[in-house]
Amino acid sequence: MIALNINGKSMNVDVADDTPLLWVLRDTLNMTGTKFGCGMALCGACTVHLNGTAIRSCLTPVSAAAGQKVTTIEEMSNTKVGRAIQAAWVKHDVPQCGYCQSGQIMSASALLASKPKPTDADIDAAMSGNICRCGTYNQIKAAIKDAAGVTKA
Repeated sequence: MIALNINGKSMNVDVADDTPLLWVLRDTLNMTGTKFGCGMALCGACTVHLNGTAIRSCLTPVSAAAGQKVTTIEEMSNTKVGRAIQAAWVKHDVPQCGYCQSGQIMSASALLASKPKPTDADIDAAMSGNICRCGTYNQIKAAIKDAAGVTKA
């Protein structure tokens, strides 16, 4: 059994130590907001927070999350930063197909939690590992700035 803290709740899972956190979230705990994209930590669809830092859950073994604080997209509406980002996402029409959005929001919220007033370079660096096949990068950047209060669009 592996003891986890996910979205502030203690949970025990009976899985192999090397099982990717993504599959524990999706298959064991039925938390399907975090998406599978590439399985190689290249696209960002599987992004969650580990102690507030954006990580790729597809390559992170569940054993690395034991005793740590894991936050998923399901928790974002319960945080001030998450609510601001979600509202900005809607305002700027960011979601198109929507598949990458949970990972995008998780990366953006980790950025704003650590840098409430990010520069364009900060945003580019934080979001560089998140791929949007619909190409909404300009809307994503505008939404992050809006959520941060950097712009008044």
